[in-house]
Amino acid sequence: MYRFSIEEDEWILRFSPKVAIDADERQAILMSLLQIGEKLSKYSHGDAFLMFTNNIGAIVFDVETIPSFILTVSNIISDENWYIQDTVS
Repeated sequence: MYRFSIEEDEWILRFSPKVAIDADERQAILMSLLQIGEKLSKYSHGDAFLMFTNNIGAIVFDVETIPSFILTVSNIISDENWYIQDTVS
């Protein structure tokens, strides 16, 4: 679990027990979140968002704002498991 501040908001970053990544990858996720910065405040309680990174893959975040600002990494999907569907009419 990590604690970090963006503007006046204190956030907690936690990882689902089913997400198995090492400390370096966890630190990289935290640093990526700090780059997003104030955009985190636009998410409401119950929202989710994706972050795509070259090294880790697609990272799924769940947002809680009540009673605290908490981001949970609920899943990580490596790029070999990405499927892109082209919908050509």
